[in-house]
Amino acid sequence: MKTLLLCLSALLSTLLFTGGVLNAQTLDIAGAWQGTLQVGPQQLRIVIKLTRGDGNLSAVLYSIDQTPAPIPTSGVTLQGSTLKFAVPAIAGTYEGRIAAEGTSIAGAWTQNDIKMPLNLARATPDIAWTIPEPPPPPKPMPANAIIHVEVATVKPSSLNAPGRLYTLRGEQVLAINTSVMNLITFAYDVHERQVAGLQNWASDDKFEIAVKPDTPGQPNINQMKKLFQEVLTDRFQLKFHTEKRELPVYAITLPAGTQHKLTKSAAQGSLPALAYPRLGLLPARNATMRELAESMQTAVLDRPVIDRTGIEGRYDFTLDWMPDETQFASFGRLPQTPDNGKPNIFNAYQEQLGLKLEGVRAPSDIMVIDKVEKPGEN
Repeated sequence: MKTLLLCLSALLSTLLFTGGVLNAQTLDIAGAWQGTLQVGPQQLRIVIKLTRGDGNLSAVLYSIDQTPAPIPTSGVTLQGSTLKFAVPAIAGTYEGRIAAEGTSIAGAWTQNDIKMPLNLARATPDIAWTIPEPPPPPKPMPANAIIHVEVATVKPSSLNAPGRLYTLRGEQVLAINTSVMNLITFAYDVHERQVAGLQNWASDDKFEIAVKPDTPGQPNINQMKKLFQEVLTDRFQLKFHTEKRELPVYAITLPAGTQHKLTKSAAQGSLPALAYPRLGLLPARNATMRELAESMQTAVLDRPVIDRTGIEGRYDFTLDWMPDETQFASFGRLPQTPDNGKPNIFNAYQEQLGLKLEGVRAPSDIMVIDKVEKPGEN
C-alpha cells in the first residue's frame, strides 16, 4: 500500500497558452485535474485542485482511493508552463508541464528518490472523479479508558513504497509504511539515538498495521501509542530493558530572569495540535512544553529533545523558521527549501517564544533491545 495522502488549502491559477506560450489572457487552468499513479501492482487515483488568490498559486491534492482527506502542499510555483509543488509531510514533490491546449499535464511524482509518472487531464464535469465525503467524526474515546488491542493486522508494505504515516480511520488506528524502528520511536516517545541493539531488518523492512481497539470511540494520541506498544509486544515479540547513558541532546530552556512569549490556551480539554503545514512552520495550539519537545524530537531535529523550561500548562504559539539540511530527516530526503528570510531555529526560539534551544549533553534513557522478531501471519 502506498502512502500518498495529500492536502491543505486551495488558491487559483490562471495559466494560458497561445501557440504553446503561456498567456494569461487565453487559458485558465484553475479547477480540478486528475490522473492515475501506478504504485507497484496498485493504481491510485489522484485529484489535484489548483487555485489562485491574491496572486499566490496553491494546490490541494487528494488520493481518493486511500482517504477523502487532503494533505497540505507547499511551494506551489508556475514558471512558464512548468508546475511544481511539494508535500513535505510525506517527502513528495510533483513537477509537470502543461500542454499548449491547456487540457493535460505531463509530469512525475517523486517520493524518497523514487520517480513515478503522473500525467493529469482536466477533470471536466462528465469525467470528473468523485472525492468521497469524509465520514462523520466518531465519538472520542474517554481519555481515562484503559484500552487494549482487539484485532491487529500486520503485513509488509509494497516494495519501495515511499512516505510514512500514523493516522485514524474512524475508530481504527493505522501505521502506514512504518519500520519497527519508526514504531518504537513513535510509541515510546524516543529518538532513534535512544534505541540500541536493533537488527538491520527492523529499520529497513516496512509494514502496514491496522489496529481495532477493544473500546468504542476514537483514541487520542497517547492511546494510539499504547496500542502500538501492545502490537510491538505481541506481534513483534519486542523485549527491552533501559539504561542511562549520556548523549548529545537539545534542551529547551527559559533563560533566567526572562518571560516567555507563549499565550495561555483557551482550548483547555481539547487535543493538542502540533502539525507542520510546511517545513519550518509550527502553529501549535493547546500544547505543553513536553509535547513541543516530543514533536521536535520526532519530526524535526537530529537528536533527542528535552524540556527544561519548568513551564506548566497548555499554550498557543507559532514557531516559524528557515530549516537547514539536518532537519526533518526522519521523513527521508526532502526537496531543498528556498530561503524564506526567516531566522534559524535557534534564533526563532528566542525571538518568537522567549525560549532557548541549545545543544547539551545529558543522561538519557536508552532502550536496549533484547528481542524482536518478524511478525507471523495474521
